[in-house]
Amino acid sequence: MSSSHHFDVLIRGARVLDGTGAPALEADVAISGERIAALGNLDGASAGQVIDAHGCYLAPGFIDVHTHDDTNVIRTPEMLPKLTQGVTTVIVGNCGISASPVRLRSSAVPDPMNLLGHREDFVYPSFANYAEAVNAAGPAVNVAALVGHTALRANLMDAFDRPATRDEIESMRSALKQALDEGAIGMSSGLAYKNARHAPLEEMHALVDEVGRRGALYTTHLRDEFAGLPEAMEEAFATARHGGAELVISHLKCAGVGNWGNAPLALERLEQAALSQTCHCDCYPYTAGSSTLDLGQVTDEINIFITWSEPHPEMARQPLDEIARVWAVSLMEAAMRLQPAGAVYHNMSEADMTRILSHPLTMVGSDGLPNDPHPHPRLWGAFPRVIAHYCRDEKLFELPEAIRKMTSLSARNFGLTDRGEIREGAFADLTLFDLATLEDVATFSDPIAPARGIELVMVNGRIAYQGGVPVERAGRLLYRGAV
Repeated sequence: MSSSHHFDVLIRGARVLDGTGAPALEADVAISGERIAALGNLDGASAGQVIDAHGCYLAPGFIDVHTHDDTNVIRTPEMLPKLTQGVTTVIVGNCGISASPVRLRSSAVPDPMNLLGHREDFVYPSFANYAEAVNAAGPAVNVAALVGHTALRANLMDAFDRPATRDEIESMRSALKQALDEGAIGMSSGLAYKNARHAPLEEMHALVDEVGRRGALYTTHLRDEFAGLPEAMEEAFATARHGGAELVISHLKCAGVGNWGNAPLALERLEQAALSQTCHCDCYPYTAGSSTLDLGQVTDEINIFITWSEPHPEMARQPLDEIARVWAVSLMEAAMRLQPAGAVYHNMSEADMTRILSHPLTMVGSDGLPNDPHPHPRLWGAFPRVIAHYCRDEKLFELPEAIRKMTSLSARNFGLTDRGEIREGAFADLTLFDLATLEDVATFSDPIAPARGIELVMVNGRIAYQGGVPVERAGRLLYRGAV
């Protein structure tokens, strides 16, 4: 394309990281409409808007492959926790919980679906209803959605402490098929949670078979991330293989003090499986997890921080052991009194986490909980932390590899056509950052804080964030198999 062309936007003098893992290349990038029209030396080009990149790095917009933003992309479409860290696409519906297709049977929202919101937030009986609501809200970021296995169970089952019946499985399968036909990109499971852990292989095979038949994706929060991790990984590989579905293991970790040091073994299993089937994992760059308060994870071996409690809101934002001391009860008794509640579990080792994060089969996902009143800092800081702390400061991997893990690898594995790379014809989802000043500011004590060093974010060719200020919302739902 001739450099004398006139474009909508022209970014000059960027250090372009194209997302493939290739080294940075100084270039101008031109955008027409929603897509990248040209890149290279475009000295003679003009544009409606010219942006001087002044030596900053330009990367494809970051893709957060593990979020729980299902209802937030509708209720809080500004999506500041993601936009401010350079994220341009979020994958929702993880860990078996999704906002659609849902018809709740009870007045209470089943745990852990309560992480997504209150009963009034579950108003999407079909995936088409959800897609319509996302597009009507016009979020600042793009959205691609999985269907949650636990959500499918909640539509049908009066009790979760049993396998689904044959008729229930058939109804779940039918609902899943419809959602996939309406554009869902796959199914997720959260087999560690009490509302899904009684689902046997027969139930999972029937559903994942449908996923594979539609050429969709299966992601799983493993049945056990503690001592039973090897067996849980083998179950995931076998289930995906049975259905012919591509697999992503969600937030792969070696949780629990007794499990520390096992990351090399877990990664060896992943590598072996990848020789005969398509499988990857995601990871967040912290040694603490966060979810609802689970009695099965209550132990005095780690620090457990309570972020919210329905019956005892006055006890939130304190360590569980301190609450137990004040109440003069055991840790378990305190946890039972606090439920339903949220917690941050400091249950991983740095060595294990960095080993997993740096592996070539690993993508980056925040697993942030936007509805937690005192969220884990990963909600606001995960992506800048990977680049600034682990790449720039700790030199865990080179910068092009850090970017690949959050762009092209993610786009390919989640079927996001023409995204995750900077090349002619690709969608102009772009993030411009200053590597010298980039910093994740969010901390465990002060978790709601935008990152520093994100200079510009573009979504579908529109400027969404610039100079620390939201500009225009141009995100939309991304359908399976469509551009």
